[in-house]
Amino acid sequence: MKILLWLLTLFASAIGLAVLARFNPGNVVLFYPPYRLDLSLNFFIFLVLAAFLTIYVVIRAVRLTQKLPGRVIAYRRAKREHEGNAALRESLKAFFEGRFGQAERLATRASELPENAGISALIAARAAHRMRQGDRRDIWLATTEVDPTLKAARLMTALELQVDEHQFKQALETVEQLNANGTRHIQALQWSLKANQQAKNWPEVLRLVQTLDKRNALHPALSNRLREMAYDALLSDRVHDAESIRAFWSGIPGSDKFKPYIAVRAAQAFASRGLHDEARTLLERALAADWDIRLLRAYRDSTGEAGSAALLAQIEHCEAWLAKNPTDAELALTLGMFCLRQKLWGKAQRHLEQALSDAIEPRTVRESHLALAQLHEALDQPEQASAHYKQCALATAIR
Repeated sequence: MKILLWLLTLFASAIGLAVLARFNPGNVVLFYPPYRLDLSLNFFIFLVLAAFLTIYVVIRAVRLTQKLPGRVIAYRRAKREHEGNAALRESLKAFFEGRFGQAERLATRASELPENAGISALIAARAAHRMRQGDRRDIWLATTEVDPTLKAARLMTALELQVDEHQFKQALETVEQLNANGTRHIQALQWSLKANQQAKNWPEVLRLVQTLDKRNALHPALSNRLREMAYDALLSDRVHDAESIRAFWSGIPGSDKFKPYIAVRAAQAFASRGLHDEARTLLERALAADWDIRLLRAYRDSTGEAGSAALLAQIEHCEAWLAKNPTDAELALTLGMFCLRQKLWGKAQRHLEQALSDAIEPRTVRESHLALAQLHEALDQPEQASAHYKQCALATAIR
């Protein structure tokens, strides 16, 4: 329909011009002495239009000729950009597919385009790293140092690759550069955590775990495990004396103090430095916060001297707990062993036999038999002691 309207307009214009030219009697006289030229008005108009079109075509041709080198350059540039961007996309695709050799080759082609050089170098560095080509990886990373806009990307890439190769010294140096650069997002903190973990820099590991926990960036199980590893190493450090271990423990957040694994390790650290009363106290507080078999076993190992006020206090605590947990085999075993140490033979035998009847775990069965054997030995009952020793040996063999 649109074409038809254009044709009708064209035909109507042609007819109009023909009618106008037929009934136009005007003429134009060009006089330049001694010459005179008479032209019809229609022919003069035709000449003017023809001259205008000729001049227009000539000017357009000259301008196009002048612009031709630039257009050729622009065409080549566009072609190069298209090929470079295509190579960059293919390089990323090959990298994610695991074809690292192909990814590096395509990244090399993509780096011929200056705009893609930095990103292509980072892709090539990662691909070379996956192929265990450390020299090529370092060369690619070095090429990105000239571009200040890629500093954070280069440092993050270098940090990840260094942590992957357990080069924790270089990784920590990279972390310092990232911190100086102001890069503190979650991914940077996570790689920093791994680098400090490899370097066994446990105070920094704890700080980073706390920071990442606030941002919900760590799985709770991983967070707890990292805390346990850090506190285990710090509490096992032999540089601590009695005063320094107290100072260190006072600086631990309250939420961590009552976690079973940490409380057990702290109790062992206190006991190894002669702080037995403090070890028992922190275990009692941890048991009040979270009843855990690990805490109870550590409490059993921290028994006081026979006849001491500490041992009597432990017996009282266990009796109170047993009233609330009458079927707890570990608790009955603990109370029985405390009574055995205090030479309360009847109570010791009753609680140890209760522990043996309620026990499920082989370890509890074995320790109950061993304690009963020691009890009967102390009471000069060799036959019963021998029977329990045999049962203890059998439980050990079955384990």
